[in-house]
Amino acid sequence: MDLNFKDITTIGFDADDTLWVNETYFREAEEAFTALLEPYETKNTIDQELFRMEMRTLELYGYGIMGFMLSMIESALELYNGRVSQKTIAQILDLGKKMISHKLELLDGVEEVLETLSKKYRLLVLTKGDLLDQERKLKNSGLIDYFHHVEVLSDKKASNYKRLLEHLEVETSEFLMVGNSLKSDVLPILELGARAIHVPFHTTWVHEEVQPEEHTNSHLTISGLRDLLTHLN
Repeated sequence: MDLNFKDITTIGFDADDTLWVNETYFREAEEAFTALLEPYETKNTIDQELFRMEMRTLELYGYGIMGFMLSMIESALELYNGRVSQKTIAQILDLGKKMISHKLELLDGVEEVLETLSKKYRLLVLTKGDLLDQERKLKNSGLIDYFHHVEVLSDKKASNYKRLLEHLEVETSEFLMVGNSLKSDVLPILELGARAIHVPFHTTWVHEEVQPEEHTNSHLTISGLRDLLTHLN
């Protein structure tokens, strides 16, 4: 594992569950959706159908709250054989609106770390999700001035990162990615030959989980963003 970060000039940060809380609200909405349909179907069946629908529509709707809300509606239609009441649809829409209107909750130490690192490094936000929602969250976070560039990606594969780094004229040898997802923020970056730091969040979407054989020792794992200052300053 290369723990030498002296050549790093640019640091990319994931947003959701790296800078602020996000997945927690998805899990809360899932529980509420299950409770809404549970009188007519088992919890296990509802959960499986919703995840199946999310995977089936991911390329069409993309990542984020809007795609999740549409997947909940389609799952309800599937489970009810198309006979879903207007009241139920309205309740599902309310679940999505509640997610969007959640007060933004920064994770511990985020602003302190960004303020310190921005004096020495060029900082980027590289995240997935709904463009409008991510722009809204970044604006409400009060963090925008710390970042040189913000990019909302349709996906986080090595090819997506490669195109973006080339566009920004950032050498892979000088780039470091920081995020909570091994699948999206670490493994594609290592594939490019750049470096990555994993900051696990206590809740992970099943789609973002990786198999044990995919785990690697080629990155650094830290318990919180404040630990960045130990390794980078």
